[in-house]
Amino acid sequence: MQPEYFDVVIVGAGLSGIGAACHLQHDCPGKSYVILEGRDAMGGTWDLFRYPGIRSDSDMHTLGYNFKPWRDSKAIADGPSILNYVHETAAEHDIDRHIRYGHRIVKAAWSSEEACWTLEVRRSDANQSVNVRCNLLLMCSGYYRYERGHTPEFEGRERFQGRIVHPQLWPQDLDYRDKKVVVIGSGATAMTLVPAMAKQAAHITMLQRSPTYVLSQPDTDWIANILGKVLPPKMAYAITRWKNITIQQWIYRRTRTSPDKVKRTLLKWVRKELGKDYDVDKHFTPDYNPWDQRLCLVPNGDLFVAIRSGKVSVVTDQIETFVENGIRLQSGAELDADIIITATGLDLLVLGGVQFAIDGKPVDFSETYTYKGIMSSGVPNMMSTFGYINASWTLRADLTAEYFCRVVNHMDAGGYQQFTPQLRAEDADMQPRPWITDFSPGYMQRGLDRLPKQGDREPWINPQNYQLDKKMFLKGEIDDGALVFRQ
Repeated sequence: MQPEYFDVVIVGAGLSGIGAACHLQHDCPGKSYVILEGRDAMGGTWDLFRYPGIRSDSDMHTLGYNFKPWRDSKAIADGPSILNYVHETAAEHDIDRHIRYGHRIVKAAWSSEEACWTLEVRRSDANQSVNVRCNLLLMCSGYYRYERGHTPEFEGRERFQGRIVHPQLWPQDLDYRDKKVVVIGSGATAMTLVPAMAKQAAHITMLQRSPTYVLSQPDTDWIANILGKVLPPKMAYAITRWKNITIQQWIYRRTRTSPDKVKRTLLKWVRKELGKDYDVDKHFTPDYNPWDQRLCLVPNGDLFVAIRSGKVSVVTDQIETFVENGIRLQSGAELDADIIITATGLDLLVLGGVQFAIDGKPVDFSETYTYKGIMSSGVPNMMSTFGYINASWTLRADLTAEYFCRVVNHMDAGGYQQFTPQLRAEDADMQPRPWITDFSPGYMQRGLDRLPKQGDREPWINPQNYQLDKKMFLKGEIDDGALVFRQ
């Protein structure tokens, strides 16, 4: 039996994959395609994570697609609302019929002679593997392992008599009413969980090894809501999107040029929320500059409200060992707990964990250079989506999909079958740099050695500037001498 063939295979039916399919249908209407999704449901992150309070940490006027206005009044949306937005988009564009659920790619083999990818796909419903072939591969599989999160080895873990839960695998039967809870971590997940759980728990302690910068803002955008009442939806959305992108980029630039001023402003806001007697220096003053890691957003100051209520405590210390009834800290103090939540981060996974080979030779992506942050040197007919560290993920996902379509149409116009990013003679002295620079969260540092390198010149860099990227991806030259096209 011959493997099925498609012009394009999109990997992943999350926010990026559904958006990519919409762009492909609109810009390359003659192309056949399929979306292969390893899980049994659409939505990616927004279907996987089910912990209390799950929400975006970006506003939905920039996390939403550029072609579909966000119409809800809340700009900082909860997980179910975002999942509904993804489902609605897929239904409106008839994407659903192109999705194969329970189809996880384990291997991708490229043949230069045939100008074709052969994908080994494991089907969960039949407990077997099938092959799918395609000319073009668009990876929208995210950046972390869905099967598990990152959990450090904790001394004495087996002694704890209560329940230990990682947010990525949240059990729906977890009853935390009137219980003492310790949440380990101080990233976006912890700062979402803590105020949400505080509504029912007896007390929650957020235990952090080191502080994180926290920014409070309303969960509604009053300008967007006013514009939505007086302008057509697409116009109101475009204006709000432009406003928010401009503000995001301005703030990020300020953190690079005047980090001390931004730091003082952020801490001033925290002190205003928590009062002069609260130890902000200890619990909310990191030893790095703002945006060296992402700022944590707390909508309507909900974390601060929970702290002021007395139901939430923040402890900055390190774990010595788990004990029968909680955690003993290096300071000697003990935290009582009925439940421990390990909000300790993600496990970074390169390109969905797929094993790639080019003409029979395995690909080690750490030995490649990134091309514009979306391709890898020497790897033909494949692009991947990886969002911004300093702005909403979907801003870059949209640009990647639109650029992919430009390249596809360029291939058709020239009669090409292959494109490959290739280092030029003038790139021989290029100095390698990490995939991401000036960004230090644990999940990224743990996985940097598996990601492609950056060079020290275009196009071998991973840009993190939406306005410049927009010009490069939508208007820049495609046949630039580094992206090589062949018949």
